[in-house]
Amino acid sequence: MPDLKLAPDRLRFLIILLLMVGIFFRFFNIDGKVYWHDETFTSLRISGYTANEVRQQIFNGRIINKESFAKFQSLNVEKGLSDTIMSLETEDPQHPPLYYVIARFWVGIFGNSVAIIRSLSTFISLLIFPSIYWLCRELFKASVWVSEVAIALMAISPIHLVYAQEAREYILWIVTILLCSASLLRALRLESKDKALRILTWGIYAVTLALSLYTFLLSGFVAVAHGIYVIATARFRLNRTVKAYLLASLTGFLAFTPWMLVVIDNFLQFDSSTTWTKMQLPLDILIKSWLLQLSRIFLDLNFGFENLFSYVITPIFLTLVGYSIYFICRTTHDKIWLFIVTLIVIPALPLVLPDLIFGGIRSLSERYLLPSYLGIQLAVTYLLATQLHNASLVRRRIWQIIMGLVIICGLVSYGVSSQAETWWSKVISYGNPQVAKIINQVAHPLLISNDSGINYGNVFSLSYLLQPKVQFQLVKDQTIPYIPDDLTDIFLLNPSDSWRRQIEISYQYKTNILYGDNHYLLWKVENPH
Repeated sequence: MPDLKLAPDRLRFLIILLLMVGIFFRFFNIDGKVYWHDETFTSLRISGYTANEVRQQIFNGRIINKESFAKFQSLNVEKGLSDTIMSLETEDPQHPPLYYVIARFWVGIFGNSVAIIRSLSTFISLLIFPSIYWLCRELFKASVWVSEVAIALMAISPIHLVYAQEAREYILWIVTILLCSASLLRALRLESKDKALRILTWGIYAVTLALSLYTFLLSGFVAVAHGIYVIATARFRLNRTVKAYLLASLTGFLAFTPWMLVVIDNFLQFDSSTTWTKMQLPLDILIKSWLLQLSRIFLDLNFGFENLFSYVITPIFLTLVGYSIYFICRTTHDKIWLFIVTLIVIPALPLVLPDLIFGGIRSLSERYLLPSYLGIQLAVTYLLATQLHNASLVRRRIWQIIMGLVIICGLVSYGVSSQAETWWSKVISYGNPQVAKIINQVAHPLLISNDSGINYGNVFSLSYLLQPKVQFQLVKDQTIPYIPDDLTDIFLLNPSDSWRRQIEISYQYKTNILYGDNHYLLWKVENPH
């Protein structure tokens, strides 16, 4: 690699090239991966229907085809914007409405295909680049190349690609976190200016905070991190800056009050929608998963921690991240390192500590830890950018090689992801492409399932993959379906053992497993007569 200290034009060219590559892969094969469980709920919210209405209309034991799902996955004349918001209020209060309102207008203008609805997230992801540039300029001031290197690393970060191609609100959350953080630092920098400018800058922070809260509830923890940072840098004195921050934060939270009242009013629904986070896992599994999540910021080949390769790469990236945090704490002013450390630690603690003390898997959802990942990326960016200009030629060469390896990891991850039909981020729908292939192979398939657990969303997900010849028979709870005698290619999607045995006894059938993973099973129903 050339001496970047002496060749800024070449570094600039490399950054522009990586930015172009990152943008290309964000749009490439955007509809290639399975439209998974959670994304079908995005389409449901856009349609304005509730899950209960869907249960009444198609989970009633009648035999239907895949066209019956369409009206619940697209705009329709029966429901309006108010229905979209109302469906979130009653069934998904943990998801504020901002993204879904934008998505509804997006679909109304451009159409309803998987590529179109995912492209909203992709276009939103492009706002990350000016946002991270602004944040780095505010945080690191005139530090050489930090802002530009940040853009390059964000452009090829695998974790950003995952959410830039998913029809959910998380990429918008990243953008609002960056804007909110940058506007806070700008307000602090301009605090000593005239009154009108102070009001404007703190007003911008209040607006961006409210937008972030209306995007995702966990923005509240980011606000706490900001508060700790402001109070700590003020040496715990209630000065004019702290008062201005408190007033701006209060304004942002007051603007969010209507949705907070919705959450409180529907707390039981909120609690039931998040029960999956309370599943118990051994401590060693949690630690391995955390390390794997950390490595996915830089390298993601769709491996689980059970893969031997993960045992090699996770210590390497843990060392890089650990040294980056140490380096920034040792070499920068507390107004810089404290911002990054609070952004990493504070949003993660409410997720990690309950998992350690009470058990659960809150911290195993990468999307919940996105603020911490942004803090980690800022630390690594500063380390790499500054070491590219180290006075020692040997050290400079070493860090150039390390940066080159980080770039290669990102590019390889993008290449692998672009060809895949499923990914770890699809979680409970990871196996749907394989299940669809099995069902599509037979001549006259009938898929039977119910609305229990993950089955509801996975049936909708499968409807995007199954051929028109496939018929569905959906029932509520453990109702025994009426199976016509002339059907022979019958499949059961993820039945409970008791429900499956009741079907076997009722029809004198036998069932055999055709597919299984950590989340669900596909059974083939055999008529022995």
